[in-house]
Amino acid sequence: MTALVVACGQDAAGCLLVAAAVLTGQLSVGWSNDAVDAARDSAVGRRTKPVVAGSVGVTAVRGAAFTAVALCVPLSLAYGLLAGTVHLVGVAAAWAYNFGLKATALSWLPYAVGFAALPSFVSLGLEGRPWPPWWIVVSAALLGVGAHLANVLPDIGDDLATGVRGWPQRLGPARARLLLPVPLVTATALLAFARPGPAGTAGATAVSVALVLAVGGALLGRRRPRLPFLAAIVVAAVDVAMLLRQGAAVT
Repeated sequence: MTALVVACGQDAAGCLLVAAAVLTGQLSVGWSNDAVDAARDSAVGRRTKPVVAGSVGVTAVRGAAFTAVALCVPLSLAYGLLAGTVHLVGVAAAWAYNFGLKATALSWLPYAVGFAALPSFVSLGLEGRPWPPWWIVVSAALLGVGAHLANVLPDIGDDLATGVRGWPQRLGPARARLLLPVPLVTATALLAFARPGPAGTAGATAVSVALVLAVGGALLGRRRPRLPFLAAIVVAAVDVAMLLRQGAAVT
């Protein structure tokens, strides 16, 4: 998001505000997730989690999460009232996921809202307060849905064992894995072809790369459960590169 706001021509102060607001928001989301899920993570032995491993206590993580979100509020609003409000809606959606929506059929919604809020936050703080083009907002939301599927996929069995029945868990690992390429590739295609003017070789190449990565990761994910998530990260990197290349197209 910082690279995007620089590409859009924002001044130094605005770039620093975006960096600080998004950083504190994301830290608050991650830390609150670890605090809320501490008991569930311990039950399934997720030793990669610092709380489960015993390297930090739940109280400390909870305090850090609330500190981060308390900083996120003024930092977001300092970038602009409308922009800040949009960003805080995205952060609130992520907190809502942590505090219960993750176990419902609407578990995809906080991801869609949170991802869509980020380019909107950047754009609405620019001169003239423009909303970003629709295809950028929709592609960001689709990327969020894909991230949700990819992130949950390796842990579906553990989630079901601890009572978490979100959208991917209800689909089951096979259907979730096969569905994963759809939002990822559609997001890339929107960035490549929905904007005015010809897509060019770069756009067609980006879509082809996203298609190969997403489909390949989904097909190979049966034996290597973490592979779809890694593929989703690379597809997201391709999409970010396209956004940076378009630069001022966000406005």
